[in-house]
Amino acid sequence: MDSYYPRRSDCLGNGVSKRQSPNEAQPIVQKLRLRYSKSGRMRFASHRDFQRALERAVRRAELPIAFSGGFSPHPRISYANAAPTGAASEAEYVQLGMRQEIDAQLVPDALTTALPAGFAITQCVVSTSGSVADRLEASLWQLEVRGVSEEHVTAALNRLEATPDVAVERVTKSGVKQVEVGSAMLESAVTTAESVVGSEPCAILRVVVRHDTPAVRPEDVLTALVEYADLDEPVSSVFTRLAQGPLMGNPVAVGDPFSEAL
Repeated sequence: MDSYYPRRSDCLGNGVSKRQSPNEAQPIVQKLRLRYSKSGRMRFASHRDFQRALERAVRRAELPIAFSGGFSPHPRISYANAAPTGAASEAEYVQLGMRQEIDAQLVPDALTTALPAGFAITQCVVSTSGSVADRLEASLWQLEVRGVSEEHVTAALNRLEATPDVAVERVTKSGVKQVEVGSAMLESAVTTAESVVGSEPCAILRVVVRHDTPAVRPEDVLTALVEYADLDEPVSSVFTRLAQGPLMGNPVAVGDPFSEAL
């Protein structure tokens, strides 16, 4: 398969001065939606780290990605609601715009082989309309709370759910923001971890969080439990997004964004 990256001469108008006609955008003839995971050490990779890794993987796999126009063409890749740095995930999504049709079933293995260990493409489907971001209404998060028992987390969670107007502060690049945690938490459950390193207790909290602005992160939920519900500070914690998609009701759940014709 021919290389998908345009030659430098093509980007500059076949060697003509930059002040003259720029490169034309390549039409998108197929949209591919990918589900990917990040685990192990890669949970500490930033969203920008994954972007760079995916662009390199697309190039190594020689996928016919479409490019934008202008003097600095870039691959037509769209990202949606990435997990925060430090959190693992089994349900991240990205869309590729292709300049020619390919077999979607071949994409996961081709890209996973070219990605660093810890990143994996787990599913690929062909999309015909809309944006994958429009179907990501909520997330199911798992919080592994080490050093605190299931009973203590359950009691704190009950106190938190009975507390009105739960908001925590988060420091961002633009300053300190108030994050409304209570209204975004829609469903929760606590269990004991099946396997624990050492003798310390460990509770597993699973919570469905609606995607608001600003988005509620799992560390915001943990902060709310400590500040509003007197939960002891955990020794450590691990966050994993288990699902992301349309919000389902009765009972509250997170659906699969690939489950319908898109």
